[in-house]
Amino acid sequence: MKKQKLVVVGNGMAGIRAVEELLKLAPDLYDIAVFGAEPHPNYNRILLSPVLAGEMTIQDIILNPLGWYSDNGVRLHVGKTVTKIDRTARKVIAADGTEEDYDRLLLATGSTPFMLPVPGNDLPGVISYRDIKDTDEMIATAATHKHAAVIGGGLLGLEAANGLKLRGMDVTVVHLMPWLMERQLDRAAADMLKTSLEARGLKFLLEKQTEALIRGESGRVAALRFKDGLEIPADLVVMAAGIRPNTALAESARIYCNRGIVVNDTMQTYDPRIYAVGECVAHRGIAYGLVAPLFEQAKVCANHLANFGIARYTGSVTSTKLKVRRHGRRRLVFPVGQGRPEHSPDSRSPDVRPEPRRRRRPCRCVESGHHVR
Repeated sequence: MKKQKLVVVGNGMAGIRAVEELLKLAPDLYDIAVFGAEPHPNYNRILLSPVLAGEMTIQDIILNPLGWYSDNGVRLHVGKTVTKIDRTARKVIAADGTEEDYDRLLLATGSTPFMLPVPGNDLPGVISYRDIKDTDEMIATAATHKHAAVIGGGLLGLEAANGLKLRGMDVTVVHLMPWLMERQLDRAAADMLKTSLEARGLKFLLEKQTEALIRGESGRVAALRFKDGLEIPADLVVMAAGIRPNTALAESARIYCNRGIVVNDTMQTYDPRIYAVGECVAHRGIAYGLVAPLFEQAKVCANHLANFGIARYTGSVTSTKLKVRRHGRRRLVFPVGQGRPEHSPDSRSPDVRPEPRRRRRPCRCVESGHHVR
């Protein structure tokens, strides 16, 4: 029997997990091609923070080495960004002209970081924190420069700040809200967290609004100025202020999007030949930014791609963990939140998705083996 053609746009954790689940259920059903914009095989994005902190290497976080693709008959187009979906001809086209026909298409385009719309946000030394390239730049900068500012006091921002501090930088975390991780922690727990991180040498500026990033004599960023007139030195500015579902490709193909690629409980878009999973998706009005829901989506999607047709994705209960280390000893401070994320968009930019909010906010702070509730 002639195989159907499945094209996956996105070589990240959600898309490749869907392929793995599909291969378990129906290994001979599809001829599979995968496009990945990054020049790497699938890796564990969650572990970029330990790489930054010097605990792991890039090779340690590779989930599917190049050999895995060839062993499973998957054609990998690495370092190629898909720029067009031709729904009439049923094919995708990459920026370099590479084309693949499809019978079924899976979109797993992930999310893009939100960069504050302030003067100087395009200066050298101003970066987001989303991928290997960002992590490599942070490691390289830490070896040659002293001052870093991290904009955003959520999970990602705090892990970035901790990693840069461990690499010898003088780090200031800038946060708009009155306390850290306000979407996961109440003020008392956040104050405990702040005290713990200050003991590690991190500095914090809360309730601060960035007005501009200042160019230095070298041409790269040199300082950060706030609306109250305060300036702090910054050879590196890391923006960790939220993410947006990456819907540009889907929208260009006139696939319905509403703060994410809209899918039903079988992970199908409004085009039944096209599925979507991961951070690019909006399911029942919710876009998830944590890995567990993404893997649940991938499993349901694979069930339907394999023609079983019995699985449904009805949403996820989520929790988060903050991973930090001090001088070789792992000391964890982590909130445990249960409940489905609620919509509470940033009023300044309604499409930005910060850390998910929990309906209930129980938390547990673990410090050197002692539990404080």
